[in-house]
Amino acid sequence: MTATTPEIVAESAVAAKPQTPFRRFVSDFFESRVATAGLVVFALVLFVALFAPLISPQNPYDLTKLDILDGRLTPGAKSMDGMTFLLGTDDQGRDMLSAIFYGLRTSLGVGVTASFCAMMIGMAMGLTAAYFGGMVDTFIMRIVDMQLSFPSILIALILLAVLGQGVDKIVIALIAVQWAYYARTTRGTALVERRKEYIEAAQCLALSNKRVVFRHLLPNCLPPIIVVNTVLIANAIALEATLSFLGLGLPITEPSLGLLIANGFTYLLSGKYWISFFPGVALLVTIVSINLVGDQLRDVLNPRLQK
Repeated sequence: MTATTPEIVAESAVAAKPQTPFRRFVSDFFESRVATAGLVVFALVLFVALFAPLISPQNPYDLTKLDILDGRLTPGAKSMDGMTFLLGTDDQGRDMLSAIFYGLRTSLGVGVTASFCAMMIGMAMGLTAAYFGGMVDTFIMRIVDMQLSFPSILIALILLAVLGQGVDKIVIALIAVQWAYYARTTRGTALVERRKEYIEAAQCLALSNKRVVFRHLLPNCLPPIIVVNTVLIANAIALEATLSFLGLGLPITEPSLGLLIANGFTYLLSGKYWISFFPGVALLVTIVSINLVGDQLRDVLNPRLQK
């Protein structure tokens, strides 16, 4: 018989020690190299957006810092005062790298704010419909079905035509577009949880509806809502860029990736591709990185999709 050494016993104990849910979640998430790369890219984009005023070579929306003589300089060119524009300049002499940093700041802010507010409204409506059922469920879901029958961009265009331009206006339009997706997802998940024994046990204990919904029902509905939220943040960023490109989103005085793409669109045929190309790449990288993270979250949080 072989003697059992303390080292072997310690290693066996560590191996047998169960992982906490958080550690298991982190381990499962980082199993995918693609999702890890997406998370790293999104973290970089978020860092750039948060600290844009500190790391940008210039403030592209400070008129005192712009010179029309520096307009449409090629990438790598230098201005009269010796400043190097790594990504070139637009027709107003703005440094494209700085403009992209500020545009990411605005686009992410609008997308996250609109999606978070839409999630709060949609979750409240979905939980109300699933928990109380009956006429309440029918009324809420008919409104959801009616809204989802129209294209999102059409609803946003109509609202912005009435409300006008502005950051607050486009946030309101995006909230009105997205809350129905959260409501349908929350209701579907809550209906499944509503029929389970722990909800019936909580009701038999005569707990208040508020406690049953927020203490027992809502936490078990969060995983699919988190996945939907990542997808809809990317959708909100893309929709804001589309509306700004069409001239109905943010005003021209506000930094936005959609406005930057629109500003350079008229110069594409003349060979000045960088004015639209680099903001388009920044928009594409941001949306793809968020979607990669969302796909991996869907696989990790849904046991049926785990390998």
